[in-house]
Amino acid sequence: MPYLNRAAPDPEPIDCRILTAGLILFVEDGYHNVSVHDIQKKANVSIGSIYKHFGGKEGIAKKLYYHLLNEIDELINQASKDKSTIQEKSEEIIRLLFTYTETERNIIAFIFQPNHQDFLPDEPPICSASPFRRLREIIREGMDRGEIREMSTEVAASTIFGVAIRMVQLRLDGIVENPLPTYLDEVFDASWNGILIKSDEINNQEADGLVAQL
Repeated sequence: MPYLNRAAPDPEPIDCRILTAGLILFVEDGYHNVSVHDIQKKANVSIGSIYKHFGGKEGIAKKLYYHLLNEIDELINQASKDKSTIQEKSEEIIRLLFTYTETERNIIAFIFQPNHQDFLPDEPPICSASPFRRLREIIREGMDRGEIREMSTEVAASTIFGVAIRMVQLRLDGIVENPLPTYLDEVFDASWNGILIKSDEINNQEADGLVAQL
C-alpha cells in the first residue's frame, strides 16, 4: 500500500500489493495502457484476487484515488500541527509537498497529473476534493484573522498554492530539473508578495479603527 510518511505493512497483504502495483503501472504507463493482467503480473497475485478485492482495473484506480487523497489530507494535518500563523501552515504544506515530490514521486504524480475523469467519470473535478477544499479554508481563515488581504478566496488560494502545484507538475514532467526544495524561498516570495497584509497596512487599519471610535 503506498503511503507518504509511513511504511507499508510487511508482509504486505494481497490487496495492498495490488494497489502498489497499480500505482506504479498507472503512473509509468498511463491508465489506458495498463491491463488487469499487467497488474496481476506486477503484484504477483492471481487474476481472481484482483476481481475479488476490486472488481477490476477501474476499482483499483478508484481505491487508489481515495486512499491517496486521504494521504494528502494527512499531509495538511501534519503541516498544520504546531504552526501558529497561516503563513507558517501554508509554507509547511508546500515544503512537504515539494519534499514528497522528490521522495514519493508516484503518489504525488497520481494525484496531481492524471485525468481522473478517466476512471471517475461521475465524480466532480479533483479541485472539489477534501484536500483542495481545505487549502481554500486555510486561506479563508487567514483573511478572517487579518493575516491576508481580503479578496476572492479562490484567487488567494491559487496565488499561494497554485504556484506550488504548478511547480510540482513541471518537476514531474521533467521541465524543472533541480529538486523542488531548492526553489522554496523563491516560491514563497513570489506567492506571498501580493496577498499578505504588510505592516504599514496594519497601521493604517488600526488608525482607521481609532478614527471610527472618535
